[in-house]
Amino acid sequence: MTSDSTQSDVTPTESATDETERLRNVVASIGYVLFDFDGPICRLFAGRPAADVARDLVRWLKERGLRGLLTAEEKEEPDPYVVLRAVDRRHPRSDLVAELEQWLTRQELNAVATAMPTAYVDPLIRTWSATGARLAVTTNNAPCAVGRYLERRGTLDCFAPHIYGRTQDLSLLKPHPDCVERALRAMGAKPRATLMIGDAPSDYVAAERAGVRFLGYARNERKARLLREAGAEHLVDSLERLSRVVYAMGHTKAP
Repeated sequence: MTSDSTQSDVTPTESATDETERLRNVVASIGYVLFDFDGPICRLFAGRPAADVARDLVRWLKERGLRGLLTAEEKEEPDPYVVLRAVDRRHPRSDLVAELEQWLTRQELNAVATAMPTAYVDPLIRTWSATGARLAVTTNNAPCAVGRYLERRGTLDCFAPHIYGRTQDLSLLKPHPDCVERALRAMGAKPRATLMIGDAPSDYVAAERAGVRFLGYARNERKARLLREAGAEHLVDSLERLSRVVYAMGHTKAP
Protein backbone atom coordinates (compact mmCIF):
# COMPACT_ATOMS: atom_id res chain seq x y z
CA MET A 1 0.00 0.00 0.00
CA THR A 2 1.42 3.38 -0.95
CA SER A 3 2.13 5.82 1.85
CA ASP A 4 -0.98 7.88 2.61
CA SER A 5 -2.81 6.43 -0.40
CA THR A 6 -6.45 7.38 -0.25
CA GLN A 7 -7.76 4.83 -2.70
CA SER A 8 -6.93 1.21 -3.23
CA ASP A 9 -5.99 1.78 -6.88
CA VAL A 10 -3.24 4.32 -6.14
CA THR A 11 0.00 3.23 -7.81
CA PRO A 12 3.54 3.63 -6.45
CA THR A 13 4.24 6.21 -9.13
CA GLU A 14 1.46 8.51 -8.05
CA SER A 15 2.93 11.80 -6.87
CA ALA A 16 2.59 13.25 -3.40
CA THR A 17 0.70 16.12 -5.02
CA ASP A 18 -1.93 13.74 -6.36
CA GLU A 19 -2.27 12.02 -3.00
CA THR A 20 -2.62 15.37 -1.24
CA GLU A 21 -5.31 16.42 -3.70
CA ARG A 22 -7.22 13.20 -3.06
CA LEU A 23 -7.13 13.92 0.67
CA ARG A 24 -8.26 17.49 0.10
CA ASN A 25 -11.29 16.14 -1.76
CA VAL A 26 -12.08 13.73 1.07
CA VAL A 27 -12.06 16.39 3.78
CA ALA A 28 -13.53 19.23 1.73
CA SER A 29 -16.68 20.78 3.25
CA ILE A 30 -16.29 18.74 6.42
CA GLY A 31 -17.39 20.51 9.59
CA TYR A 32 -17.66 17.53 11.89
CA VAL A 33 -15.13 14.75 12.45
CA LEU A 34 -15.83 11.49 14.28
CA PHE A 35 -12.80 9.50 15.44
CA ASP A 36 -12.87 5.86 16.31
CA PHE A 37 -10.72 5.49 19.43
CA ASP A 38 -8.62 2.32 19.47
CA GLY A 39 -6.63 2.58 16.24
CA PRO A 40 -6.97 6.10 14.85
CA ILE A 41 -6.31 7.82 18.21
CA CYS A 42 -4.18 5.25 20.02
CA ARG A 43 -3.27 1.61 20.44
CA LEU A 44 -5.15 1.07 23.66
CA PHE A 45 -3.71 -2.37 24.38
CA ALA A 46 -0.15 -1.55 23.33
CA GLY A 47 1.19 -2.69 26.70
CA ARG A 48 -0.86 -5.86 26.71
CA PRO A 49 -2.18 -7.36 23.47
CA ALA A 50 -5.95 -7.38 23.03
CA ALA A 51 -5.65 -11.11 22.28
CA ASP A 52 -4.46 -11.64 25.86
CA VAL A 53 -7.50 -9.77 27.13
CA ALA A 54 -9.74 -11.97 24.97
CA ARG A 55 -8.09 -15.12 26.36
CA ASP A 56 -8.60 -13.85 29.91
CA LEU A 57 -12.24 -13.22 29.14
CA VAL A 58 -12.64 -16.79 27.88
CA ARG A 59 -10.82 -18.04 30.97
CA TRP A 60 -13.18 -15.96 33.15
CA LEU A 61 -16.12 -17.79 31.57
CA LYS A 62 -14.45 -21.17 31.95
CA GLU A 63 -13.82 -20.63 35.67
CA ARG A 64 -17.55 -20.06 36.09
CA GLY A 65 -18.47 -23.16 34.12
CA LEU A 66 -19.69 -21.06 31.18
CA ARG A 67 -17.07 -21.75 28.51
CA GLY A 68 -19.69 -23.76 26.62
CA LEU A 69 -21.39 -20.48 25.71
CA LEU A 70 -18.76 -19.97 23.01
CA THR A 71 -18.09 -21.82 19.78
CA ALA A 72 -14.63 -23.25 19.13
CA GLU A 73 -13.87 -20.28 16.87
CA GLU A 74 -15.03 -17.75 19.45
CA LYS A 75 -12.81 -19.33 22.10
CA GLU A 76 -9.81 -18.57 19.88
CA GLU A 77 -11.00 -15.08 18.92
CA PRO A 78 -8.28 -12.45 19.50
CA ASP A 79 -10.79 -9.59 19.79
CA PRO A 80 -12.38 -9.30 23.27
CA TYR A 81 -15.28 -7.28 21.86
CA VAL A 82 -16.24 -10.15 19.56
CA VAL A 83 -16.28 -12.47 22.58
CA LEU A 84 -18.38 -9.99 24.54
CA ARG A 85 -20.91 -9.67 21.70
CA ALA A 86 -21.09 -13.46 21.36
CA VAL A 87 -22.09 -13.85 25.00
CA ASP A 88 -24.58 -10.99 24.69
CA ARG A 89 -26.29 -12.62 21.71
CA ARG A 90 -26.99 -15.70 23.86
CA HIS A 91 -27.84 -13.86 27.08
CA PRO A 92 -28.86 -10.32 26.10
CA ARG A 93 -29.12 -7.77 28.91
CA SER A 94 -28.31 -10.42 31.52
CA ASP A 95 -26.37 -10.01 34.77
CA LEU A 96 -23.66 -12.16 33.18
CA VAL A 97 -23.22 -9.73 30.29
CA ALA A 98 -23.25 -6.75 32.66
CA GLU A 99 -20.50 -8.37 34.76
CA LEU A 100 -18.44 -9.15 31.65
CA GLU A 101 -18.83 -5.60 30.36
CA GLN A 102 -17.69 -4.19 33.70
CA TRP A 103 -14.69 -6.54 33.66
CA LEU A 104 -13.73 -5.37 30.18
CA THR A 105 -14.14 -1.74 31.21
CA ARG A 106 -11.63 -2.30 34.02
CA GLN A 107 -9.18 -3.80 31.51
CA GLU A 108 -9.58 -0.74 29.27
CA LEU A 109 -9.05 1.67 32.15
CA ASN A 110 -5.92 -0.19 33.20
CA ALA A 111 -4.66 -0.18 29.60
CA VAL A 112 -4.78 3.62 29.38
CA ALA A 113 -1.51 3.88 31.33
CA THR A 114 0.42 2.04 28.60
CA ALA A 115 -1.61 3.06 25.54
CA MET A 116 0.46 4.39 22.63
CA PRO A 117 -0.74 7.45 20.69
CA THR A 118 -1.14 7.01 16.97
CA ALA A 119 1.56 8.96 15.15
CA TYR A 120 0.54 12.50 14.15
CA VAL A 121 -2.96 12.21 15.64
CA ASP A 122 -2.46 14.75 18.44
CA PRO A 123 -1.49 17.61 16.09
CA LEU A 124 -4.27 16.55 13.72
CA ILE A 125 -6.83 16.72 16.53
CA ARG A 126 -5.60 20.09 17.74
CA THR A 127 -5.42 21.55 14.25
CA TRP A 128 -8.90 20.40 13.27
CA SER A 129 -10.33 21.71 16.53
CA ALA A 130 -8.50 25.04 16.34
CA THR A 131 -9.64 25.69 12.79
CA GLY A 132 -13.32 25.24 13.53
CA ALA A 133 -14.30 21.61 13.05
CA ARG A 134 -16.31 19.98 15.83
CA LEU A 135 -14.89 16.65 16.98
CA ALA A 136 -16.36 13.56 18.61
CA VAL A 137 -15.23 10.06 19.50
CA THR A 138 -17.48 7.23 18.30
CA THR A 139 -16.23 3.92 19.64
CA ASN A 140 -17.01 0.48 21.04
CA ASN A 141 -14.74 1.25 23.99
CA ALA A 142 -15.99 2.44 27.36
CA PRO A 143 -16.42 6.24 27.42
CA CYS A 144 -14.64 6.50 30.78
CA ALA A 145 -11.50 4.90 29.32
CA VAL A 146 -11.59 7.26 26.34
CA GLY A 147 -11.97 10.29 28.60
CA ARG A 148 -9.11 9.17 30.84
CA TYR A 149 -6.80 8.69 27.86
CA LEU A 150 -7.66 12.04 26.22
CA GLU A 151 -7.17 13.84 29.53
CA ARG A 152 -3.69 12.30 29.86
CA ARG A 153 -2.84 13.50 26.35
CA GLY A 154 -4.23 17.00 26.92
CA THR A 155 -6.77 16.68 24.09
CA LEU A 156 -9.96 16.12 26.07
CA ASP A 157 -11.07 19.73 25.55
CA CYS A 158 -11.02 19.15 21.78
CA PHE A 159 -13.79 16.55 22.16
CA ALA A 160 -15.68 17.04 25.42
CA PRO A 161 -18.51 16.40 25.92
CA HIS A 162 -18.80 14.49 22.65
CA ILE A 163 -17.57 10.99 23.56
CA TYR A 164 -19.98 8.27 22.45
CA GLY A 165 -18.93 4.80 23.44
CA ARG A 166 -20.21 1.48 24.65
CA THR A 167 -23.53 1.40 26.49
CA GLN A 168 -25.13 -1.44 28.44
CA ASP A 169 -27.02 -2.43 25.28
CA LEU A 170 -24.28 -4.37 23.50
CA SER A 171 -26.47 -4.99 20.47
CA LEU A 172 -25.73 -1.33 19.61
CA LEU A 173 -21.97 -1.81 19.23
CA LYS A 174 -20.58 -1.01 15.79
CA PRO A 175 -21.30 -1.99 13.04
CA HIS A 176 -24.62 -0.71 14.39
CA PRO A 177 -24.58 3.06 13.73
CA ASP A 178 -25.87 3.98 17.20
CA CYS A 179 -22.75 5.77 18.47
CA VAL A 180 -22.42 7.66 15.18
CA GLU A 181 -26.08 8.68 15.22
CA ARG A 182 -25.82 9.82 18.85
CA ALA A 183 -22.90 12.05 17.88
CA LEU A 184 -24.76 13.51 14.91
CA ARG A 185 -27.83 14.31 17.00
CA ALA A 186 -25.88 15.85 19.86
CA MET A 187 -23.80 18.09 17.59
CA GLY A 188 -26.61 18.93 15.20
CA ALA A 189 -24.39 17.66 12.41
CA LYS A 190 -25.43 17.05 8.84
CA PRO A 191 -24.29 13.56 7.83
CA ARG A 192 -22.80 14.66 4.51
CA ALA A 193 -20.79 17.36 6.30
CA THR A 194 -19.38 14.72 8.63
CA LEU A 195 -16.32 12.51 8.24
CA MET A 196 -15.60 9.41 10.29
CA ILE A 197 -12.06 8.08 10.68
CA GLY A 198 -11.90 4.39 11.56
CA ASP A 199 -9.65 1.38 11.17
CA ALA A 200 -12.09 -1.55 11.01
CA PRO A 201 -14.84 -2.77 8.68
CA SER A 202 -17.34 -2.23 11.50
CA ASP A 203 -16.41 1.48 11.48
CA TYR A 204 -17.01 1.71 7.76
CA VAL A 205 -20.36 -0.07 7.97
CA ALA A 206 -21.53 2.16 10.84
CA ALA A 207 -20.53 5.27 8.89
CA GLU A 208 -22.31 4.04 5.75
CA ARG A 209 -25.50 3.26 7.66
CA ALA A 210 -25.45 6.71 9.24
CA GLY A 211 -24.79 8.40 5.88
CA VAL A 212 -21.47 9.99 6.85
CA ARG A 213 -18.27 10.07 4.83
CA PHE A 214 -15.47 7.68 5.77
CA LEU A 215 -11.68 7.69 5.78
CA GLY A 216 -9.98 4.45 6.70
CA TYR A 217 -6.79 4.40 8.76
CA ALA A 218 -4.92 1.23 7.83
CA ARG A 219 -1.56 0.95 9.57
CA ASN A 220 -0.76 -2.32 7.78
CA GLU A 221 -1.77 -4.19 4.65
CA ARG A 222 -4.01 -6.61 6.55
CA LYS A 223 -6.17 -3.75 7.85
CA ALA A 224 -6.16 -2.13 4.41
CA ARG A 225 -7.37 -5.37 2.80
CA LEU A 226 -10.19 -5.80 5.32
CA LEU A 227 -11.33 -2.21 4.84
CA ARG A 228 -11.25 -2.50 1.05
CA GLU A 229 -13.19 -5.76 1.19
CA ALA A 230 -15.83 -4.02 3.30
CA GLY A 231 -16.18 -1.34 0.62
CA ALA A 232 -14.05 1.53 1.90
CA GLU A 233 -12.60 3.58 -0.96
CA HIS A 234 -10.45 6.12 0.84
CA LEU A 235 -7.55 4.88 2.96
CA VAL A 236 -4.42 6.29 4.58
CA ASP A 237 -1.60 4.38 6.23
CA SER A 238 -0.40 7.41 8.19
CA LEU A 239 -2.07 10.54 9.53
CA GLU A 240 0.91 12.74 8.68
CA ARG A 241 -0.24 14.01 5.29
CA LEU A 242 -3.83 14.37 6.51
CA SER A 243 -2.58 16.60 9.33
CA ARG A 244 -0.71 18.76 6.83
CA VAL A 245 -3.73 18.96 4.52
CA VAL A 246 -6.05 20.04 7.33
CA TYR A 247 -3.55 22.65 8.46
CA ALA A 248 -3.13 24.01 4.94
CA MET A 249 -6.84 24.17 4.28
CA GLY A 250 -7.43 26.27 7.40
CA HIS A 251 -10.48 24.09 8.03
CA THR A 252 -13.64 25.88 9.11
CA LYS A 253 -16.94 24.58 10.33
CA ALA A 254 -19.44 23.79 7.60
CA PRO A 255 -22.63 25.86 7.70
